[in-house]
Amino acid sequence: MFVRLPDIGGGTITITVDGTEVKARAGDSVAAALAAGGRVSYRTTPVSGSRRGAYCAMGACFECLVTIDGTPNQQACVVRVSPGMQVSTQRGARAL
Repeated sequence: MFVRLPDIGGGTITITVDGTEVKARAGDSVAAALAAGGRVSYRTTPVSGSRRGAYCAMGACFECLVTIDGTPNQQACVVRVSPGMQVSTQRGARAL
């Protein structure tokens, strides 16, 4: 599905996803880092519980929503990773 391009020397950083450390390349989007780490699902829908992940990978569809550093509903495909970033998958409806 996704093919990772060769590393161009940007370096490796560590982010935390649901409490687990994940290595990412500097410049990666959160979605790219998750996909490279083998994750294909980032949230579940509120009604049916269906799993969702990167679909368009360009910010148009909102299927890849995650919580980043405590801020919910962030599009994983348009946010770049940063050292120490905390990412959480979202399950069902968010709290109001």
